[in-house]
Amino acid sequence: MRYLFLAAILAFAAPLAPTRAADKVTLLLNWYLYAEHAPFFLGKERGYFEKEGIDLDIQEGRGSVPTVQAVAAGTATFGYADLASILKAADKGAPVVVTGVLLQKSPMAFIALAEKNIRSLQDLKGKSLALTPGDSLSQILPLVLGKAGLKESDLTIIAGDNRAKLNAVINAQADAMLGYSMDQNLRIAAATHKEVTTLPFADYGVNLASSSIVAAKATAEKQADLVSRFMRAATHSVADAEKDPAAAVDAMLKVSPKAGLREDLIEGLKLTIPLYHTNATNSLPPFRADRSEVKASVDLLAQSGTISQASAGRMDDFISFKFLPN
Repeated sequence: MRYLFLAAILAFAAPLAPTRAADKVTLLLNWYLYAEHAPFFLGKERGYFEKEGIDLDIQEGRGSVPTVQAVAAGTATFGYADLASILKAADKGAPVVVTGVLLQKSPMAFIALAEKNIRSLQDLKGKSLALTPGDSLSQILPLVLGKAGLKESDLTIIAGDNRAKLNAVINAQADAMLGYSMDQNLRIAAATHKEVTTLPFADYGVNLASSSIVAAKATAEKQADLVSRFMRAATHSVADAEKDPAAAVDAMLKVSPKAGLREDLIEGLKLTIPLYHTNATNSLPPFRADRSEVKASVDLLAQSGTISQASAGRMDDFISFKFLPN
């Protein structure tokens, strides 16, 4: 009888035991919502972050550079930004570290309406090209043109931001633009109802690893467990999105119905998923890049002048995969 009475007391008291509060975490994206971001919403919907003790707030960004700055300043816990922007900031002293590389194949490409007959790099000679001065694409441009013996002076450059570049091609003010092969090409096709041609940089031997997770060095050092838990949840999220792109898009649209047309977003994510792995990482979980391939990207950034040769020589100071699940 005493045993039963004691058991009843313990059962009643159990719910009163203190529980650990979830860590409030902000993930600041690289841009307004588009297909590439959908996996994070899928993971949040399926409870992967909650299971890891993370109360995740996903916020739209206004470009990779401001995202990296926010992470460095501590106003965002994690950022989703392109590798070039992260390493350029780190090269200048920003206390940030890459904790996973999602897009291991470069999405960078020349994009044009098919009617412009731009089928190869040589076809760009004498054409007009819309770009954003100083961004990652424009800094890599000379290396890609060099593969065909071309220089920027062989083209007419039209400067503008992302929207201006799109409009320039849509309105026939530019023959081509620099953009990403799973986003701007779809937007141009939707706006013009015409066939679009893409010439990926990677097809010409210039492959730059792209979208990555970035954290402040202080977070990585003082809250290593939090970073590991976040990367574990993010890895599960992306793995699920690979299997079911439509579910990922639907999860994003539930949160932000104005993110885009469902069919376009699904198509965009399907074009993004093949960029998650290279031949060297096909058997590995998302975010775990091949070190030698990442080193090649870092060397490419140094060759283009985006980062210093000194920084390229100490890659491990800026990139760490120790937080990724095995």
